[in-house]
Amino acid sequence: MATPSEAAAQRIYPPNVLYNSSINTTKFLSACFAGAAAGILGLQNWAGFVLFLVSTLLTAGVVHVVNCKGKPGKYFQGSVFELVNPGQDNAFTFVLVWTLFYGACRPER
Repeated sequence: MATPSEAAAQRIYPPNVLYNSSINTTKFLSACFAGAAAGILGLQNWAGFVLFLVSTLLTAGVVHVVNCKGKPGKYFQGSVFELVNPGQDNAFTFVLVWTLFYGACRPER
């Protein structure tokens, strides 16, 4: 007999799970562009992280409407939380690109 977690995993449509890699790539690129924008704009401290939060929420909204067609539970086990969660890798990518562009666009004199 299947455990409840195995039964839940069987209800997820495998092609949709494979499609998640493109959604993760979208979230990664969003973090890169937000980091570049924060660096170019010269944002510091919390202003940069607010931009990251807004970018993450905007990306989650677009993915929810366009890619998931309003049904994220069909694509993710965590439903909407998985869309809004930026992930540790994306947060580090944002900070890396932010500091790279900040240093390149605003060298000390």
